[in-house]
Amino acid sequence: MKNLIWRAGAMALIVLFLASCAAMDTVTGVATEVGVQTGTISRQQGQSIKKSTKAVAKSMEDFTPEQEYYIGRTVGAIVLAKYKALPDKRANAYLNLLGQTLAQASDTPELFAGYHVLVLDSDDINAFATPGGHIFVTRGLIRCCRSEDALAAVVAHEIGHIQLRHGMKAIEKARMTEALTILAQEGAKSFGSREVAQLTQAFGGVISDITNTMINNGYSRSYEYQADAVAVTILRRVGYNPGALTEMLGVMAKQMKPGGTDFAKTHPSPENRIAELKESGKSLSGAETPNVRKQRFTKALSRL
Repeated sequence: MKNLIWRAGAMALIVLFLASCAAMDTVTGVATEVGVQTGTISRQQGQSIKKSTKAVAKSMEDFTPEQEYYIGRTVGAIVLAKYKALPDKRANAYLNLLGQTLAQASDTPELFAGYHVLVLDSDDINAFATPGGHIFVTRGLIRCCRSEDALAAVVAHEIGHIQLRHGMKAIEKARMTEALTILAQEGAKSFGSREVAQLTQAFGGVISDITNTMINNGYSRSYEYQADAVAVTILRRVGYNPGALTEMLGVMAKQMKPGGTDFAKTHPSPENRIAELKESGKSLSGAETPNVRKQRFTKALSRL
């Protein structure tokens, strides 16, 4: 009988998991108190259920812009532990000016602490965008860009990830999936200290979730294609040639090493991205790059 009660309790927790955080705390608190008073469960078991339910509720909290910013800063610190920042003030100032201009044309022009772009001193072909507006572009990827329009396409793609909150979505999905798994496994018995610790760990892995997704595994193909679509929109709004994105991808395809640990590992192939862009129906035509852009591009990045 008690086994059936715990199984029913597990199903109730999973249903409550899909409800609002406030409702979850209230309903679970009442239900466990009734269980304790009627002798169905012990006081210790009731406390375990309350603790685990609060941990589950934590996974559903909306992150504030301020929280996203500090999560992004922490992830950025991990990026800089892997890659050194390039000590070139002219290149970094240029990338930041470009990034700020593109961000103002996105659907999220304002963030808690704004956008920040930094060049990484690495020959790897890669770029990262953390929640909260931190964008990193390697020297190797910049070298794949033949024009300011192409470099703008790279930065606009990363802004697309930020605008669409791909990093945060990856965190939330991973934590919620793990929480449901633990509930399903442990729901038929009392939540003791070990189970509560597991749930707490599941919801405390925000930073590791996003760094693994961003640096080691990469986003899904659909997320990368979505970021490309946003990049095309931003480029067109600012007046850059959207076709520069496919041109840059073509150069990248020739320079990337198969089986590498950089862009080749974490992104769909450049060929697939080019095909997706062409099939999207978006116009990729644009005017020729003005001489003023060519000159400032060369001047700013001549030492790379």
